[in-house]
Amino acid sequence: MLFAKRLLTASNEPYLAAIKFMNTRFADKNFHLSDFYDEVWVVCPSCEKKAIAKANRDARLVRLFCVQCGYSKEVSAAFGKTGALVTAAHGYFDASLWLRARFRNNIVWAYNDKHLAYLKAYIGAGLREHKNRPHYTLLEKLPRFYHEARNREALRKVIERLEQKLN
Repeated sequence: MLFAKRLLTASNEPYLAAIKFMNTRFADKNFHLSDFYDEVWVVCPSCEKKAIAKANRDARLVRLFCVQCGYSKEVSAAFGKTGALVTAAHGYFDASLWLRARFRNNIVWAYNDKHLAYLKAYIGAGLREHKNRPHYTLLEKLPRFYHEARNREALRKVIERLEQKLN
């Protein structure tokens, strides 16, 4: 009982947050990386602030625009038989990803806020359910370090840093 009372002190709030983070369940949604291709947050080539590369399927175009400086560029895009982009939107402009951070000798990255939230849910889950997962989902293609339990806390901190860039 004394141990439990010590855990609940204000000085241990980060510890309690980590426990809450790890006590979640993750149900795989079977997303593929291409599910996040249509909107990619990038570094603006003009002002180096956040810009967005976004696909317009009807016009068969991809547009990069920056709300900070007004930079805008549009190119025609290649779409596959299913109507999905062949490559992520930022690839048409050779733009660097906005949501990227170093993790040891690797890079943790996400295309946008939804992609980052999906990775956060997976990394933070204590129980990871993989039901009816077809081959080659986003999670199956992640590098090994994302899956290792020993990296969860460090990856959680990296994702928190990336979340600060969302605004």
